[in-house]
Amino acid sequence: MLDFLLSSLQDYPYLYVFLISMLPIIELRGGMIAAITALGLPFPSSYLVCVIGNLLPVPFLLLFGERVLVWCAKLPKIGGFFSRILVKADEKAHKIGKWELLGLMIFVAIPLPGSGAWTGSVIATLLRLRPLYAFFAIALGVLLAGVIMGFASFGLLGVLQAVLS
Repeated sequence: MLDFLLSSLQDYPYLYVFLISMLPIIELRGGMIAAITALGLPFPSSYLVCVIGNLLPVPFLLLFGERVLVWCAKLPKIGGFFSRILVKADEKAHKIGKWELLGLMIFVAIPLPGSGAWTGSVIATLLRLRPLYAFFAIALGVLLAGVIMGFASFGLLGVLQAVLS
């Protein structure tokens, strides 16, 4: 079964890249590396597919994230943990003030594992940012991360690949 799935994904490289870009932690960063270095796909189409794949889960995370956190805060064993997280997030949100959206965009744009759209959506939920504004800040961050990863993949990784082969 797994062999069939892997062979099917090889026949559809953009679907493979799209699915990689949707995964938490890996996200667009892994999708761009897979598209450009592993699959040899061109940058413009890879960029578009990775950005769309990375942004697809964000509206759902933003719309339902707070409900999930509030529900978790009511659970018997772990509710206290989530309640403390929500209280701390409310305190921090007031300190951040008008810079929260810019900070969110920069955080998402940093091309490191764990600093992408999924984590940005959780942060936006914890800070109780308006979902539409948070989505645009996250989307700008994803767009910037894609450009950074494209240059890194073509530049540095491209040079290494040429030297090693």
